[in-house]
Amino acid sequence: MAEPFPPTSPPDEDTIIEERRRHQTQEDMAAIVGAKEARKARARADAHKSVWFGLGMFGIVGWSVAVPALVFIAIGVWVDTTWPSRYSWTLMFMFVGVVLGCINAWYWVSRERSKMER
Repeated sequence: MAEPFPPTSPPDEDTIIEERRRHQTQEDMAAIVGAKEARKARARADAHKSVWFGLGMFGIVGWSVAVPALVFIAIGVWVDTTWPSRYSWTLMFMFVGVVLGCINAWYWVSRERSKMER
């Protein structure tokens, strides 16, 4: 009686390592594809808020920069009128307000981005 499969030698160590690596790569790829699919499904479920969400984000960024800048400009004008000097406190406080507003906007945008990526 003939054997259905001819006898083969056991695989060498390099073949085993390569097979394990290929299997791990396939698992990694499946995890990546699964994560992207889940993110896509969430985006489709939240599609109704996409336009308004984008406009709202513009508003948050705009106001988070404008309000501190205007507050610090007002403080600078008050300092300039109360204690006149050769330095423009209005410009210095405006710079501080814009920097603080940009940091605030960066915080809001990064927080919303992390929510979207989850």
